[in-house]
Amino acid sequence: MRTSVIRRTLATVAGDRPQNLIEKIVQRYAVDLPHPHYKVGQGDFVSIQPEHVMTHDNTAAVLLKFQSIGAGKFFNSRQPVFTLDHNIQDKSEKNLAKYKGISDFAEKHSIDFYPAGRGIGHQIVVEEGYAFPYTLTVASDSHSNMYGGIGSLGTPIVRTDAAAIWATGRTWWQIPQVASVELLNKLNPGVTGKDVIITLCGLFNKDQVLNHAVEFRGNQLDSLSVDERLSIANMTTEWGALAGVFPVDNVTIEWLKNRATQLALFSSNGTMHQRINVDRIRELQVNPLVSDSNAKYAKRLTLDLATVSPYISGPNSVKVATPLAELEKKMIPINKAYVVSCVNSRAQDLREAAKIMKGRKVADGVEFYIAPASSEVLKEVEASGDWKTLIEAGAIPLPAGCGPCIGLGAGLLKDNEIGISATNRNFKGRMGSPLAQAYLSSPAVVAASAVAGRIAGPLSLSPLNPLSIIAPVTTYTDLTSGDKSDSSTTFESVPGFQSKLEGEIVFCDIDNMNTDGIYPGKYTYREDLTSEEMAAVAMENYDAEFGKIAKKTDILVSGFNFGTGSSREQAATALKYFGIPLVISGSFSETYKRNAINNALIVAECPTLVRDIRQQISNKEKSLTMRTGWFVDIDLVSGKVNVKKPSGEVVVYSIAPVGKAAQEIIVLDGLENW
Repeated sequence: MRTSVIRRTLATVAGDRPQNLIEKIVQRYAVDLPHPHYKVGQGDFVSIQPEHVMTHDNTAAVLLKFQSIGAGKFFNSRQPVFTLDHNIQDKSEKNLAKYKGISDFAEKHSIDFYPAGRGIGHQIVVEEGYAFPYTLTVASDSHSNMYGGIGSLGTPIVRTDAAAIWATGRTWWQIPQVASVELLNKLNPGVTGKDVIITLCGLFNKDQVLNHAVEFRGNQLDSLSVDERLSIANMTTEWGALAGVFPVDNVTIEWLKNRATQLALFSSNGTMHQRINVDRIRELQVNPLVSDSNAKYAKRLTLDLATVSPYISGPNSVKVATPLAELEKKMIPINKAYVVSCVNSRAQDLREAAKIMKGRKVADGVEFYIAPASSEVLKEVEASGDWKTLIEAGAIPLPAGCGPCIGLGAGLLKDNEIGISATNRNFKGRMGSPLAQAYLSSPAVVAASAVAGRIAGPLSLSPLNPLSIIAPVTTYTDLTSGDKSDSSTTFESVPGFQSKLEGEIVFCDIDNMNTDGIYPGKYTYREDLTSEEMAAVAMENYDAEFGKIAKKTDILVSGFNFGTGSSREQAATALKYFGIPLVISGSFSETYKRNAINNALIVAECPTLVRDIRQQISNKEKSLTMRTGWFVDIDLVSGKVNVKKPSGEVVVYSIAPVGKAAQEIIVLDGLENW
């Protein structure tokens, strides 16, 4: 992989530059810096050599990329980790053959491999110490943010990056802006870490932390368990962040000590675990990593935990949050309930659900699905009797894996059904039918709802003790200096790059367009689909009529935070195969932008154009996908966008010019050929 793009924006910085925790962790894993005393900071493009890289069922797709770039061997066979977790309920000959191929490939190259049934990849990464405090561990999955719950900088990469790391040990990363999120005071009884992150997603839902790394702070964080921290960090992904990291404190250290003891007992000869052991834990205590007192942050947010009450996300959006006490009054019936997924199916979560279910039964007409995050979690809750309690109450067990959360296997939502889930995403169509409605909440609320047959909290079950509505207390400060654009910058066009584009704008008027809407999850692990078949299902979950309305060469324009959600690259390639040459939005998920450029789909941000289109069509009858009659003439090198409206008026807009490195990738039809 070329390094010119990695270094092109690095500036010489004095060695005494103050750093926050995120920057200090990156410092440890940045390679080929300009000089030995260089200190990395927000905005820098760096080459990173992560501690580990995890891939799951998508290992099969990464393997093909690995081979396509001509790699013959792994740079470091101790760096990758393979975990099979997404489609483990599929016992078809084709899927079993794929799984065997991954297993054989791992054995051939001495890669750490965890078969179907061992657990969800992110849980394994934490349980087995691949994510460890102050390490940088990446995964080809958007929920790698979860590793921040134990003080590891976890961040998502895409499949092309994973293949590059296999081959070279490294990839590029732009250090994001860092937001300080201070959690004040303690949670009240009955309020959980899931309620915290749902509250943050719902209240700060205007891209305040989009593409940031979140650094959690607070003088009473010791009131949050590691399991709760993992849940909060996990869903910083849905909040729009690229990472969410908690400090390492006594709670973390005690969790690690207990885990080290467990692992030693599990081993056949009682030896220390390679990654979680007393020596490494002692090193954390002797040499803690903390932010400098004068470290810089782009944003500062606070949330008073004492004012947080149980919250519900949805339906079909993480950005819409409603107090449970308010939603209960609507008496919303449910058909299915779920305590599954990497965010909320650890032992503490299942114990909370079992506490609610003890002595009760799942309501008639409700299906209540449960799955442990890993085989070790299952052993723990079986030993405590909590698993038995859930089963006796009528819960339906599923294997340790992603299952319904990704829309695969048993228990999916059908047309017009309503579900409440302790998962991390409730995007339209993700957990089944696009005609269903999905809500998110904590395991305790899910269990109570399963008993009540409607959305309800534990206090609404007999004996009654209704909740009162509390308004969360928050603050928000933007410390950035505003527009940082440099109008004096000039760019050249590389040979073969098509710098001029023309087309009609087709408008999808939606903010937070998620990757499930762009490319449904049920197709994500179908490596056998042709480009034509992928194009045919583009935007299917958002608008089933998209393929009939949009045309090749149309310029797709949408709202803000386009491409939020998973790291699946097909959300970019499906639009490319459809014939869309350019996507313009008010803002993008950074992971989506990375996928788009890596796969030669041009994307550009132009919030003014989005707002103008919305104003123009405000009085018109809207459809999900609209032909606007606005025609654009774009110079991608200068960044000049001429838009001709139906009236004949021409308006000029600006986008960031497509730089030389991106042009080269596009000319060569993707990073794999670069």
